[in-house]
Amino acid sequence: MPWQAIPQLLKKARGLPSVPGVYLMKDEAGAVLYVGKALVLPDRVSSYFLPSTDLGPRKQPLLDHVVDFDTVECDSEWEALLLEARLVKDLQPRFNERLLDGKSFPYLAVTMRDEFPGVFITRTPAHERFKGARIFGPFLSGGSLRQAVQILQRVFQYRTCELDIRSDNPANRSFRPCLLHSIGQCTAPCANRISPSAYREDIDRFLRFVVSKRSAMLRELRSEMKTASDSLLFERAATLRDQIRAIERLDHRELGRGDPRSDWEGRSNDFITNPLDGVGELQSALGAETPIRCLEAIDIAHLGGGETVGSKVCFIDGRPFKDGYRRYRVRTAENDDFMAIREVVSRRYRDAGDGLELYPDLVLIDGGAGQLSAALDAFGALAVKPPLVIALAKREELIYRAGDSEPLRLSRNNPALKLCQAVRDEAHRFAQRYHHLLRSKRMLGDA
Repeated sequence: MPWQAIPQLLKKARGLPSVPGVYLMKDEAGAVLYVGKALVLPDRVSSYFLPSTDLGPRKQPLLDHVVDFDTVECDSEWEALLLEARLVKDLQPRFNERLLDGKSFPYLAVTMRDEFPGVFITRTPAHERFKGARIFGPFLSGGSLRQAVQILQRVFQYRTCELDIRSDNPANRSFRPCLLHSIGQCTAPCANRISPSAYREDIDRFLRFVVSKRSAMLRELRSEMKTASDSLLFERAATLRDQIRAIERLDHRELGRGDPRSDWEGRSNDFITNPLDGVGELQSALGAETPIRCLEAIDIAHLGGGETVGSKVCFIDGRPFKDGYRRYRVRTAENDDFMAIREVVSRRYRDAGDGLELYPDLVLIDGGAGQLSAALDAFGALAVKPPLVIALAKREELIYRAGDSEPLRLSRNNPALKLCQAVRDEAHRFAQRYHHLLRSKRMLGDA
């Protein structure tokens, strides 16, 4: 970049409106070199023209060619994400292509052939699983796409599980919905909590949102809500009202301010600075094919074998979900952590092992290789096995996984390790609290 152009470009960038959008970096001939998205345009674009800018080895050469940029304002970060994908696909800027490093793009797939369509992120949209699906993309960032899908799930409450769900399946009546239903992010078609027609209406509104501007979508929803209310369809009108409010709050969620009415979401700062970073890093570190949205941890507490108890805590999207906490008074073990873990695991996951509910995406055991082995013994006795089970040992903070000859060692500053430590410590705190309560009751009773 000619040094004379830097002050002008920085001034232009800082004068942009503080809205989400897409920016296009251009060379002297007006060709687009790079397309990116921004939650706040002036913050992101001006960062390219600061003296301290370091874009890394792949993108740094971009600055030698940029002489101007254009921007496109958007109503939301989701619209910016979608527009970025369209522009990269159409323009094929050379510096975007370098960033791919040979990897395939992520796509968004909605399985319209299913009675209850699911929403999935995939890098293989041509797979048989997605035959007949609505496909959107390609997108540049899998992380940004996952975050957008999670945010929009709070509005439209679609399913993201791999279950084969049919409304005429009698087993639905006894199936326990996953925790996404408890926090209002899924309408639980797996347990007949919503009809196929009502679920399809939610999916249709989601698809309209994907391809429309948010302002136009809100006008449509308000019109539909008025029509439903005038027709005395109050339940449908209430659903539309809730979706309108949720869409209007998207900016607050995207900017990380959270929802003051959501207890489980508002406590995230007590554990790690950015929970979603921790979740994404953990998925990458463990090589998991699907996002780790629901994470549960098991811990045991006792003193010399007395009042042995177990705890189970639950985190969703990296944040604590207190309604998912459980405590157990251990019956089969006194001073044996391994036996206690087997009992707690068996009691907690009995229904999941019988296929009557979904497992969490990850189960974390407080301990080392021995504790992990005890948990796996308990899971081995169940008909349905969990997707991922790990153990986190104290002191050295090593992650043990089944089948690995050596534990996984992550940097102390790694967001994935920080998340695991936060969840492990919360399970320990919850178990100790119950243990002290029982000891106090026993001592007072003896007195």
